[in-house]
Amino acid sequence: MKASRRRGRARAFAASRAKTTAKKVNAAATAAVVGVLAVPAAASAHIERASYWPDPAPDCSISPCAGGELPTADTLASAVESGGPGVTRVVCQSDSMKRLNLSIKAAKRKKAGYVVRPTQPRQQVTVAEAEALRQINRALKKRCKFSSIQDAVTASHNNDRIVIMPGLYTEPKSREAPTHDPKCAQYQIENDRGETGAVSYEYQYHCPNDQNLIAVIGRAPGPNPPPQPPLEDRHGIPDLGPCIRCNLQIEGSGLSPDDVTIDAGRVESGDGAPIEPVKDVGIRADRADGFVLRNVKVRHAKEHDVYVLETDGYLLDRFKTFYAGEYGVLTFVEDHGLMENCEAAGNGDSGLYPGAGAETGNQRDTSIYPEFRYSQEIRDCDSHHNTGGYSGTDGNAVHVHDDNFYDNALGFTTDVFTAAGHPGFPQDSDLIEKNNFYDNNFNPYQEGSDVAPSVPLPVGTGLWIAGGNDDVVRENHFYDNWRRGVMLFAVPDQLVCGPTGVDPKYLAGCNPATVPPSTSYRNQFYSNIMGIAPSGAIQPNGNGDPVEGRTDFWWDDYVGNTGNCWHDNIGKDGTPSSVTSTPLLALLPTKCDGTSVGTGGPQQEAELLNCFADITFESNACPWFTTPSKPE
Repeated sequence: MKASRRRGRARAFAASRAKTTAKKVNAAATAAVVGVLAVPAAASAHIERASYWPDPAPDCSISPCAGGELPTADTLASAVESGGPGVTRVVCQSDSMKRLNLSIKAAKRKKAGYVVRPTQPRQQVTVAEAEALRQINRALKKRCKFSSIQDAVTASHNNDRIVIMPGLYTEPKSREAPTHDPKCAQYQIENDRGETGAVSYEYQYHCPNDQNLIAVIGRAPGPNPPPQPPLEDRHGIPDLGPCIRCNLQIEGSGLSPDDVTIDAGRVESGDGAPIEPVKDVGIRADRADGFVLRNVKVRHAKEHDVYVLETDGYLLDRFKTFYAGEYGVLTFVEDHGLMENCEAAGNGDSGLYPGAGAETGNQRDTSIYPEFRYSQEIRDCDSHHNTGGYSGTDGNAVHVHDDNFYDNALGFTTDVFTAAGHPGFPQDSDLIEKNNFYDNNFNPYQEGSDVAPSVPLPVGTGLWIAGGNDDVVRENHFYDNWRRGVMLFAVPDQLVCGPTGVDPKYLAGCNPATVPPSTSYRNQFYSNIMGIAPSGAIQPNGNGDPVEGRTDFWWDDYVGNTGNCWHDNIGKDGTPSSVTSTPLLALLPTKCDGTSVGTGGPQQEAELLNCFADITFESNACPWFTTPSKPE
């Protein structure tokens, strides 16, 4: 499962963090990690299948075509109009209209509208808009034939849409469906880590609610079973069947995402903890090309509130996710995707996770992706009060902009040091621009935290790139992160795919014989504003001490890494010279070419080794799990 992969990544990292590209590693750390890698996934968890990137071309076996581009959402008003290629199904509860009227009344009473995400001004609703929404919902109510979202999904076909009227949806039938049902065991396979018992696509097709509260299964199983062992080349889904629920749109008909709540766990917790989940996944969209989800709130899944897998073309808009055990949103091996206008909070790993995105960046196969493009985009979102605000293991060619990452332990991470099953190694070509990374000082490792952390991350840090290439970080604000603003460090291939990591045959693109190793090249950090809030208030990142490493920029200076550069950034005094760094600013390369070469940072290497060897979050050798003091 993705959760076990992510837990294993940090433990694998400690295996062989080299002082140079050729020296031996700490034997005790290596032994500890080898033991950890042998530990199987928890018995109660589902083990995920090997995954493949979808064909980026549209599938025109249906009309209109599915995939090939970002889908466009139909308006809510169109749901009550005649025409269109598909059928609209309405899901409601007996009190749906009452809930809608209360929501509208509350927004009017406060004279301030409603909230889509915390950092955005409240949205206004006029009398005319409120009445129009009521009229649409009255018409929808007359057409309502479902009380279960899953039943409506099951009845749907290509080009259909599902409108969910205001209410709290716990999906009793799905909750009662057996988990790890012996009748479904015949559909288990071996995955790309050599683990047996992985749930295949056929498993999801035949047993949709074994793992999921709501399952959107977009295609029939293909005529041939998936290859065993999985293919090394992950371009194209080998067992792809015909569309059966492609171009499906699911949306709430309320005033805001809060009006339609889908709960996969403890309802009494509201939007908080404890979660007490009943299913691993809240909403799963699997091979569902052209999938649209908007104006809903999902919470309390054991692993992921929203999970989009092997899908070409998805849109997640005006949504909220709260308190999943792992991810608020997990998209995996996706293409042509967009998340926007969202809030994600309370998640044990991260709020937003576009992992192993289609490899459309600099390391793409030009016969499949002729032109450079961003495969996924995240914009206008707030991710806060998670262990990590954003995470993207091998999340290639993702455009992240105009978002707010705050009150997490770590605002943003993209990395490569996970176990097998994440196509796209090494991570590359993200564009991270015009975001705010601030106040990421939440400590989920403290006793009594309402968020249960599943990964070791440095409390008080804005962003890190852990083993990525060709990433661009520009025109962002980093401020009030008490440990440091930005980290960049290498993850050698010798670490993640041998001799003590994952067998290289399970991790395409990873070569333990590579010298120098393949990660952390050509990353650019420029035109960022460090230690100054958008309001102009001075709020430093760290205390500026390069020995402690509490600085705006932190680089491991790994031997042999080339092309990394830092230029035209502004520090807390409004000048380039006031930027703080480890190593010292004069030693940070400013030219983005071969003259930028890492020469070694023993202090940084020691921190990384100690912290990634700490799998209990309690080691005195690692400072990451204590809250740094607030800089003066």
